[in-house]
Amino acid sequence: MRYYIVDVFAEQRYQGNQLAVFAPLAPLPEETMQQIAKEINYHETTFIVSPKQPDGGYDVRIFTPDTEVPFAGHPTLGTAYIIHHMLEQDGETTVRLNLEAGQIPVTIDGERLTMRQNPPVFGEPLDDREQLCRILQIEPDDMEPDYPIQVVSTGLPSYIVPLRSLDALNRCRIAPEAYQRLIDTADKANILAFSRETIRPDNDIHVRVFVDDPGFAEDPATGSANGNLAGYLVAHRYFGEQRLSYRAEQGYRTGRPSLLHVEAEQQEEAVDIFVGGQVFLQARGEWL
Repeated sequence: MRYYIVDVFAEQRYQGNQLAVFAPLAPLPEETMQQIAKEINYHETTFIVSPKQPDGGYDVRIFTPDTEVPFAGHPTLGTAYIIHHMLEQDGETTVRLNLEAGQIPVTIDGERLTMRQNPPVFGEPLDDREQLCRILQIEPDDMEPDYPIQVVSTGLPSYIVPLRSLDALNRCRIAPEAYQRLIDTADKANILAFSRETIRPDNDIHVRVFVDDPGFAEDPATGSANGNLAGYLVAHRYFGEQRLSYRAEQGYRTGRPSLLHVEAEQQEEAVDIFVGGQVFLQARGEWL
């Protein structure tokens, strides 16, 4: 069975978020896919389990080392890259992935791949801001007072936590037991904390994403969570605009710097969200 390893949301090799893509082009037992994902032990591993379908999409399943997930950002872009460069011969500039969360189109424009995410769903703002302070081990004054802490989901939910400074963001450290108590009531939501201060002056937002996984406490590049953030920024007019185009940096604390290009626009009844970046092929091989 053919497989590929790619770096997603990277500006060069050995950056971004790693992904293994398997291309059996036929259904596999769920147990087999889960075992392979655990053996690879990346944040996610994907399986292209069909050739192109009549609806124009490829059936794709996404697994963490522990479970299957309905949607994730960097697996969507990385898998689309493999389909476009390794499987398709027609030169189309749009690849469609049939995921559990629905069909996700990915456009290819030169070196950049961009996915359109599902419209965001907003939860109620969290009243107990100190609960997130305890989880992130920061002070209440580190949080931006004018914006709420809120769960947002475009497929996978995130707690969006606005912080005042890059220093506050760098001091965040997850308290596992406190985090577990929170996500037991929030459908395993990750935590995305962000600030306007950035490491690189040409970027607009610095992001850290914390996940419920003892082996991967922090994600180096998270397309789904950054899509959630985009919906939040538009909904709360964080930059004073209902149409945004910005660069989000992530992964510096994990040693895998990442860059995500994000666009979002408020429509009458929803928010259009696009998240993109570059993908680099690292390896290919045969799974025995």
